[in-house]
Amino acid sequence: MPVADHPQIYTIPPHRAFADALAAGLIARFGGEPLGLARGIVLLPNNRARRAIRDAFVRASGGALLLPRLVSIGDPALDEAIGAALDPVDAPVIPPAIDPVARQLILARLIERAREGSGAGVDAGEAMRLAADLGRTLDQLIVEGVPPENLRDAVPEELAEHWQASLAVLAVVLDQWPVELARRGRIDLADRRNRLIVATAARWRSEPPGGFVVAAGISAAGPAVGELLRTVSRLERGMVVLAGLDRAMPEEEWEALRGAEGIDGIETHPQFGLSRLLERIGVARGEVRLWRPAGAEGARSARSVAIGNAMTPAGFTDKWQVLKPHQRRLSHVRAVELANPAAEAQAIALALREALEVPGRTAALVTPDRALALRVAQHLKRWGIDADDSAGRPLALMPSGTLLLALAEAIAADFAPVPLLALLKHPLVRSGEARTAWLEDVRRLDRALRGPRPGPGLDGIARFLAEGDGWSARDREAARAPWLRISEVLTPFLAPVKPTLGGLLALVREGASALAGDAAWSRPAGRAAADIVAALEEGAPDGPVRIDVATFPALLRAALEQVAVRPPQGGHPRLFIWGLIDARLQRADLMVLGGLNEGVWPALPAPDPWLAPAIRRALGLPGLERRIGAEAEEFAAALGAPQVLLTRSRRDARAPAIASRFWLRLDAMTGRLPRAHQMARWADALDRPEIFAPADQPAPVPPVADRPRRIAVTKLDRLKADPFAFYADAMLRLRTMDAVDADPSPAWRGSAVHAILDAWFKQDQCDPARLRARAEALLGEAAAHPVLRALWSPRLLEAIDWIAATVAEDEAAGRRPIAAEIKGRIALHGIELEGTADRIDRDAAGKLGIVDYKTGKPPSKRAVAEGYSMQLGLLGLIAEQNGFQDVTGLPGTFEYWSLAAKKSELGYRDSPVGLNKKGEGIAPEDFTTRAAGVLGEAVRTWLTGDAPFVAKLHPEYASYGDYDQLMRLDEWYGRVARRTEP
Repeated sequence: MPVADHPQIYTIPPHRAFADALAAGLIARFGGEPLGLARGIVLLPNNRARRAIRDAFVRASGGALLLPRLVSIGDPALDEAIGAALDPVDAPVIPPAIDPVARQLILARLIERAREGSGAGVDAGEAMRLAADLGRTLDQLIVEGVPPENLRDAVPEELAEHWQASLAVLAVVLDQWPVELARRGRIDLADRRNRLIVATAARWRSEPPGGFVVAAGISAAGPAVGELLRTVSRLERGMVVLAGLDRAMPEEEWEALRGAEGIDGIETHPQFGLSRLLERIGVARGEVRLWRPAGAEGARSARSVAIGNAMTPAGFTDKWQVLKPHQRRLSHVRAVELANPAAEAQAIALALREALEVPGRTAALVTPDRALALRVAQHLKRWGIDADDSAGRPLALMPSGTLLLALAEAIAADFAPVPLLALLKHPLVRSGEARTAWLEDVRRLDRALRGPRPGPGLDGIARFLAEGDGWSARDREAARAPWLRISEVLTPFLAPVKPTLGGLLALVREGASALAGDAAWSRPAGRAAADIVAALEEGAPDGPVRIDVATFPALLRAALEQVAVRPPQGGHPRLFIWGLIDARLQRADLMVLGGLNEGVWPALPAPDPWLAPAIRRALGLPGLERRIGAEAEEFAAALGAPQVLLTRSRRDARAPAIASRFWLRLDAMTGRLPRAHQMARWADALDRPEIFAPADQPAPVPPVADRPRRIAVTKLDRLKADPFAFYADAMLRLRTMDAVDADPSPAWRGSAVHAILDAWFKQDQCDPARLRARAEALLGEAAAHPVLRALWSPRLLEAIDWIAATVAEDEAAGRRPIAAEIKGRIALHGIELEGTADRIDRDAAGKLGIVDYKTGKPPSKRAVAEGYSMQLGLLGLIAEQNGFQDVTGLPGTFEYWSLAAKKSELGYRDSPVGLNKKGEGIAPEDFTTRAAGVLGEAVRTWLTGDAPFVAKLHPEYASYGDYDQLMRLDEWYGRVARRTEP
């Protein structure tokens, strides 16, 4: 075969735009004749690199141009892409590759079977997740040319027990996997790609292509790709063009980077992958030449020198102290730190928007943080700019994917309120003209489902809507008709008694079509969802066997997360959002490198659940930290842009963040990068109002004629301590809403206790022997989460036993209950006072005992002395004036019966009245008089008077914050002196 005199290896330094320089060089070399370029082949690392190189040719040509064949060596259909190289009839037949989804399902079944054989079960969702990790491990073994049977000889004796167990399962799977492939006549995709690459290299050695062959931008490769590049570099018209090889790195550092016998190389260094690639090609670094012509102008060459010095291996960073200024200078590279990710996204969007003010200028955000990229894209829409994120998003986060997951989770939860409402409110459900009416029905259902969870299933919701009292009854009644319409749609999709993977997938597919129609399967995300569901259904018979409804959502999520959906081109022509892979070979005039925090860029190494680090080392596989080196290489490449802005946030959503090691290196070498403070100031000012006018302490003054003429005994404290809250409740008639599927609140638990004791009085005549049975029966019917009910019920039953014992003691002393949950009403001070007594007793002397049940601690005597917690006194006042039907007499006892703990026992009674040894307090016979006086003063002030309803008048007694947001408490509380008593 015609070969070159020496290997044709070139590099394009970081300060040059790789794609533009490559296109310019190829046009200069082969563009002189009409078909010169068209006869050539350019091998690239991935399909996104193909797009970048194609666009670079368009920019460089200035007109019509026949492009060379651009081939991605990562393309699943590599044989079709290379074309004529494999066309000869005597070429070996390479079996087709197994579908990736089918492979994941089969591996999940094998893992499930192997784990069961080892005595450790695994659910289907976890099996799918482990199958995805195992698939990546298999691919690494194949790419690196490591036979799986080598595992048996690579296990260190001192390996931890859990790794031994993992390897035992792995060995079983690896023994069975080739059998599964052979039975189907398929091979792994990575294996097929390797065979195609090896066949191509062999064909080119004997019959070189008619045109040139260039392998460009490939930085990390296994033996097969290394052999192909070795072949290409030695073809007469073959060339290998590397991206960003540091030819100026001192030899001592280069040798340390590569490692030596018994000493590991520095995998986290950006040049590590290129050093390994040169070894596989069989050339020394000194043989690599500079690619010319350079193409589009980038940064100055000093930038590449500074980048190389900044990324010096850790053991040699002492040389930073003696570097000359031009060796450490990073001109036109700035940095900015923001308070949080939201501020960082705002600043990045402003920087990109500013770049567009210059005609022809391009700008790009480069980040591995897809959440940050999404935030920036949304901020850019403020100016009508659409910026596509070329790295895409997992299908599990796209509308079509979230619809499938929402449906799976609703079915798995038997249509519990939270997943049910998440499904019904999904943006794709009933999209179009029917959505308004649909959402109106869903909102009514949402209001009705507030509070503790109803019974399971669609029937449980129907029963729940038929019950209720007070406000809840009105909300539930309003939701009954909408629920009939909604449940009619959902009924066909109830979970089957004996689920299968295929049956559940069909259920989700049909449910998505019924709820969203064509919207579920349209656009790129919808088409990807349709493809993955079809592939899952096709491979379901070979998937995990132990399928249950509860773990099905995890299985579906594990499959959807393997699919990335990339938007079609159509965003702004001068503004881009790139992932790290996309940015490595592309260049914009301004490159914003965002998310530079440790754990984000570089990301924490993803653990391998199958191979321990020691085993990977013994097998010759890349270490887990190799990904850090790849991200360092991508960072170094992006630093070569003419203008660079580095950004990071000082904290993430959970805690303070640590600056990326790359950020710290640049700061340390340069003595601190220049800061772009104006970006932080602009981001802060963009949404800041010109005039900051916080609210004052609200104090509405409605007309006296409009003020309430009725007050409940429980609302007097609110009127006195927080008049605004009383106003919002009684006059605006605003009510707080419980969360959907809320844990039972203290108020709910109190209602449950009252219901038990009321039923005990009315149906059991307060028979102490029957109280516990009554409580157990009602608790069994209570709509509470089973875990909470299991934890709370024993405590309640112990307190219930105390009530039964105490009532029995009182009856022996001549005191007996005569009324329970009885409503009373009297006219007083020009208003109507109403209240409900939990229980009223009559003692041996004929006096009434007013009893109020508490699940918590009762009010203190101090609060009563200060004119609060007058509930029992007001109930006694109603009784005193015969306001309770069929109850007459004067009150003599006022008691709280608390079910809380006191002195390590549950249940005690306490009275808010009584004199201490010093004669302090309120005598029982004076309590109603004192309560009437407190009530009269409040009525004359706020109800029949014209005093303003001041917010938080006495915050020490305004413990509930139901209306704090309405009164805009945070804007004025503590900023200005609060108003005092009218």
